[in-house]
Amino acid sequence: MSLTIYGIGASRASRPLWTALELGLSFQHVPTPYAGGATRTPEYLAINPNGHIPAVVDERPEGRVVVWESMACALYLARHHGKADGVSIAPATPYEDAQALRWSFWAASEAEADALTVLMHRMVMPADQRKPELADAAERRLAVPFRVIEAELTAAQARGHAWLAADRFTVADLLVATVLGWARMSGPLMQAHPVTAEWLGRCVARPGFAQARGMA
Repeated sequence: MSLTIYGIGASRASRPLWTALELGLSFQHVPTPYAGGATRTPEYLAINPNGHIPAVVDERPEGRVVVWESMACALYLARHHGKADGVSIAPATPYEDAQALRWSFWAASEAEADALTVLMHRMVMPADQRKPELADAAERRLAVPFRVIEAELTAAQARGHAWLAADRFTVADLLVATVLGWARMSGPLMQAHPVTAEWLGRCVARPGFAQARGMA
């Protein structure tokens, strides 16, 4: 049985890479940048006909499993390669599984586009190409989902949990942090949502985050 992850850390591929590292999995990393045509070769399109990264190929005794979409890749790894022991990042109960599913889909649908806009127009793009007004508008829209997760994390802390799904860091935290973390440079958002800001800081301080991001 062998596991291969295609992509680079400076992309959404950081999600399955970080997940695999947190789980302590043995895997082959095939550096596949999103630019330059690497995702448009016949060989890669045979894996992901959409021509995007990441992709996970899991060679199993019962046959090959191919997974696309970064959230799906990470959830697959947690479910099928993690141990439901209440110690690892894998969901250990139906409640934890539900939390991972709903919060990862929530992050993708409610926050990802605007968080990416903040990242691009506050930091990534060359200064002369940035449009601060786009980042401003995105931050205003992000105030709504940030209020939602601020309330969730506050309620979790009242129950004695410092994380989204359990009393430990799980794949739910990992996936949501990879989205909301793009907006960490927004001072107003962080100041208005201190519980979320503190939680984000703990997520990205984990060694696996930096290791995954550095995989080129």
